[in-house]
This record gives sequence, structure tokens and C-alpha cells, in this order.
Amino acid sequence: MNKRIAIVGTGPTGIYSFQQLLTKGEPLEVTLFEKGDRAGIGMPYSPETASKSMLANIASIEIPPVVTTYLDWLEDQPVTRLQSYGLDPEDLDDRQFTPRLLLGEYYRDQLLSLVAAAETAGHRIVIRETTEIVDIAPGPGGLRLHIADGQVEGPFDRVILATGHDFPDEDEATRTYFPSPWSGLIEARIPAVSVGIMGTSLSSIDAAMAVANQHGRFRRKGDELRFDHNGTDLKITLMSRSGILPEADFYCPIPYEPLTVMTDAAVASCVAQAQPLDAIFDLLRAEIMQADPAFALRIGLGGLDADSFAPAYFAAREAADPFRWARSNLHEVEHNKANRITVGWRYALLRMHEKVEDIVPELSDADRERFDAGLKKVFVDNYAAVPSESIRRLLALRDAGILSVLALGDNYDLARNGSQTAIRTGDAAHVFEVFIDARGQKPLSSKDLPFPTLRGALLAAGQDIPEVAGDYSLIGPDDFAGRVFLGSIPYLMHDRPFVQGITACADIAEAIANGVATGRRRRLVS
Repeated sequence: MNKRIAIVGTGPTGIYSFQQLLTKGEPLEVTLFEKGDRAGIGMPYSPETASKSMLANIASIEIPPVVTTYLDWLEDQPVTRLQSYGLDPEDLDDRQFTPRLLLGEYYRDQLLSLVAAAETAGHRIVIRETTEIVDIAPGPGGLRLHIADGQVEGPFDRVILATGHDFPDEDEATRTYFPSPWSGLIEARIPAVSVGIMGTSLSSIDAAMAVANQHGRFRRKGDELRFDHNGTDLKITLMSRSGILPEADFYCPIPYEPLTVMTDAAVASCVAQAQPLDAIFDLLRAEIMQADPAFALRIGLGGLDADSFAPAYFAAREAADPFRWARSNLHEVEHNKANRITVGWRYALLRMHEKVEDIVPELSDADRERFDAGLKKVFVDNYAAVPSESIRRLLALRDAGILSVLALGDNYDLARNGSQTAIRTGDAAHVFEVFIDARGQKPLSSKDLPFPTLRGALLAAGQDIPEVAGDYSLIGPDDFAGRVFLGSIPYLMHDRPFVQGITACADIAEAIANGVATGRRRRLVS
């Protein structure tokens, strides 16, 4: 008898879950539900939320293949298609950052290829596009999915929730206020006025590009990039508490080399110690000292602890002009990429963040607060480095007199006054005619789930945050335990603060497929 599976959401998590299920050797009936009109693309990679100027923050070498690798798929595309995205077919390589829209097309093509292969193998596959699931409820024979148009689908033996990122609804946006860069900004006409963007990450940079491209264009001359504008009065301000810009993506060996000090066994031993956060920092300090003694000496790492490391790490950048630092950092990373030079401390931090994440659920409330205020910021800064081209664009906007960066500090007031947004820092007031909140995904809880029956059952069971097993199946309540698999990243971020990106989607999907195949309920982090 075929196992009946529903996958809600067809972005990367949904696609990788489908891919992994097909490897288990079981006869399957899989229905994939997609809220949008084209399955397989995923919200961050769709024309509704991205433009051709917005780059994906991942290269082919890091993207887990679905049917083919991303680079192989790119090399098979017509020249005209690549050129329409600003790519030269002769320059394609596996460390290249490409437009997000093109990555979305890759995933759609891969999904359709998976479906064709699955049907050839005898599985029954259905894709339901423009189909919004509004509830999940138990019923005779399994779980049933309620659709916005009143239909009910099912029963299903297992339901995989792969709904991806969840941002404020577009209905909350106005012509002058956008609660996220994905709340209608791409289609909005932004006048040449003062524009404030909260955040300095890649999402904030994308928001700045969406606005700037309406008032000019980037032009390249040799290695130089400039922004030619239309005599505009446009002024864009990126802002954050620290006022620093992200650094550019750096070269390192992939797949990752094993760590020397922070091994799995060493990390596991930290949990049993009286002060696990301080124990993990001892490992971090030893790893960096071994990987990059000069950096360790420069910031005085030997005298730092879990609380003082972050201030020391950011001190030089916070004291520098953000654009001068960005220009210097860009020169450094481009030199290192050209010469395949690995910076020891950067690579060590990149490999350690996933190890450290494993002990986060074991931290006390006090240590979790310390972690969020310190080490978490360092790790996020390291792994959220942005494509070099994004830094070049920021510098071009700065050189054109359009872009500035504002450090807000820890105490500031934000108020919306009619169509304007005002931010006060100390004695200074900053007023913006258009305001975009681009601070990224926030962790969500059970009360945010858009499925009333499931939401009510979790809350009634006292699960303010959904509890999941190692295979991401729900642990209780009984009607859903072991039958609903929660692969939606916003609901996993409380205890997995770094669970972002395509590689995380693939890892989650593998665990889910194993759980669906075995039916085990292994308690893990919640």
C-alpha cells in the first residue's frame, strides 16, 4: 500500500524532502501544495519578492544537488537566457553568485525533473499550485488538509510542513512603509526622497537596490562599478545598532576540513560542565589560537571570555568609517579568492558555528541571554558575509552621494507620524519619507501557526514553541505526534539560531525523510 504524503510548500525544503523520500524505496503517493502559481521556486527566489539585481548568497559549490548540480544546470542553459540575467557563459564557475531569480528557475526545473522520474518509477505524484492550505486536522484514516477555497484533501499518513520564511503580510504595507522587503516593495514606485532601511544585512542591501534601480543604473568600466543617477534627490540610509556593514564572502576550502579542537566529542562534553557556554568558548579560543595565532594576538584573545570576545571582535570595524572598511575588506577578499588564500580565523569561525548550535538548547536562560548578546552576533556576522558584488554596489551608491549608514546605538525611538517615519537617537532626529524594515526573519511560536486546529492543539498542550524530535516530527499532541513534520525554519529558530539557508533546508529534509520512512519518534531539541 502506498504511503500517502503531503508536502506543504515547494521551496528548497519541500523539494529536498521530496527528493529524499524518493530514495527510501517505498511506494509513495505524494501531493505537493504550493500557495503561489509556480511550484518549485520558493518565496525568496520569486519575481514577486526579487529582481534580477538581487543576488543569491550561495554558490553552486555549496548547493546540494537535486537532480543535477546548479553549475551543470547553468551550463546547459541557452546563452540568451544567461545573458538576460547578466551572466557570461564563459565566466561560469562553481563559486559564482548568481541572481536569486535564476536560482528559483533551477529549483523549479529540478522539481519537474524529480516528478517525471518519480512517475516513471511508479510513484503517484500530484502538484497543486495556487493552493493555500489553511488548516490541518485529524480525521478518519489520517490527516486532512483544508484549502482556502473550501476543499478538503486527504487523508494523508504524513504531512510535511515546508512553508519557509514568514514575514508580515503585504496588507500591512503602505506606499511609504514596508514591514519587510517582501511586502510589495518590488512592485512599488518609490519616489526620490529620503528612504530609511532598518538593517544592514543582505536583505537590507537588496532593499536598497530595489529602490536605487528605479532612479539610475549601475555601469561597469573595467573593474570599476559606478552608479549613474537621474539627477535624483534620492537619499538612502541603512541603519542598525552598530552601524557596521557586512563583510564580503571569503575564500575557504569546501567541503569543510575537520576542526582540530572543537570536535563533536569535545562539544558534547561541554554540556555536562557547570558552565557550558564558558566551556564552549574555551574550545573556540583554542581553535582560533591554533588556526590563526596572529589574529588571536591582535585582539588579545587569550584574555577574552564568552562575554568580551564579541566587543573585541567588532571593535576595529565599529571605530572605522563603514565604507572605508568595506573597500579595504573587498580588496582583501578578492585578492584571497584569486590566490586561494584561506584566512584561518574566518574559516575556523565558519566551521564552528554549527557545532556551537548543538549546545544552545542546553543553555540556561542566563547563558542563552549571554550567548545571544555575544557569540551569536560573531557567528552570524561570519557566516552571513555577502557577495562581493553587493559590496561593490554599496560603494558605488556611496560614491554617487546616495547612500549613508547610521549607527543607532542601543537606545533609540522609532515612531510613524502619518506618512513619515522618525527615528530619534539622543538629541538627533532622522525623518524618512519612506521606511523599509529589512531586519530579516524573526523566530515564530505556536501562536503564529496559520493552521487553527494544529495551533490550538499545541497551545492546549502547553507548547508555546512546537516541540520536535530529531526527525522534526512533532512531539505531541497525540493527533499530530509523529505524523506532522515541521520543516518550517521560523518555528525552529528558537533553539537553532543559525538554521538558515539552503544547506540547512537540505539537512532538515534528509532528517524528515528518514523519519517518514522509519516512523520512529526520537526526542531531540525542541
